[in-house]
Amino acid sequence: MDPSSSSVNGFYSSLTRGIDDLELVYLSNNFMSIQFLQRVLSLLRSFHSQLTLLVQKLHLPVGEKWLDEYMDESSKLWEACHVIKSGISGMETYYSAGFNITSSLDSHRHLTPQLSRQVIRAISVCRREAAALEEENRALMETRIQALSLRFDEKVSIESKLNGFNGFRGVLYGMRNVSSLLLMILLYGVVYCWPESNNFLGGGGGGYEGRLCFGSAFMISTARLQERVAAEINQMSVSGCGRQQQGVMLYEFRRSKMALDELRGELERKCGQGQMAVDWENEVGIRERVENLRGCFGVLRSGAENIVGQLDDFFDEIVEGRKKLLDFCSHR
Repeated sequence: MDPSSSSVNGFYSSLTRGIDDLELVYLSNNFMSIQFLQRVLSLLRSFHSQLTLLVQKLHLPVGEKWLDEYMDESSKLWEACHVIKSGISGMETYYSAGFNITSSLDSHRHLTPQLSRQVIRAISVCRREAAALEEENRALMETRIQALSLRFDEKVSIESKLNGFNGFRGVLYGMRNVSSLLLMILLYGVVYCWPESNNFLGGGGGGYEGRLCFGSAFMISTARLQERVAAEINQMSVSGCGRQQQGVMLYEFRRSKMALDELRGELERKCGQGQMAVDWENEVGIRERVENLRGCFGVLRSGAENIVGQLDDFFDEIVEGRKKLLDFCSHR
């Protein structure tokens, strides 16, 4: 086996292992959890780094179309990741409003009817921040992501095309599919998902066999993960309405909104009972809901900050990869 074939096959094997490992993380965590999305981003970064190293092993011709194709793909990656960063960074206003609620209660041990109404108003403000965030994120998806035409190709009609440039064209095809899937998972998780207007994760039917068009088992793994995520999104429907769930899919974000509603319900119940000032820390119902809210926003904040940090590092890696390949071509 020539060195180019060995390098390409090794790359495909790495893709397969990475996607299979990611599927295990998916199965062992809540749907669209921070932990799962962090692994998605880590895998995307790893694949990009491996692709850059692979190019240097394939002895590709200088000045050929392969470099343009690589630059086009890395530009899409750059743009999509900036949208992801905008979406996740926009959560800061939301979780800051959430922490204001718990801080207000921490500074007032005795819960009076007046303080209850104040906290209920603060919860309403926080919920409006969440709604505004999702509306802004939907606009991001419509104006910046649709133009990128991220897609998952099930088949390639001419297999010989994939062997171009010592197999690099096939590698780029594979990376385009894997990157598109990972990017859309991140976008649906932290930016916005409205399944009825985007069939990217619609599961195209027809099983996995069509993805074996050029003998790459990683396409089966990628298609299986795609269909798992699609099935989960399709099952998330509004009770009794038959409409698919829209908005930010991030588990911790959805859980924090539920925690807000639970605290508001408990406070409204107390107000309805006409109770005067009570020590809320001794009221089990309220205390548990406040602690739950605090924990939800704490996990959301730390997770969002971690993803933003990863994205910033990834931007540096994309720039370095492009520079490395340009230097590689100019010094050969």
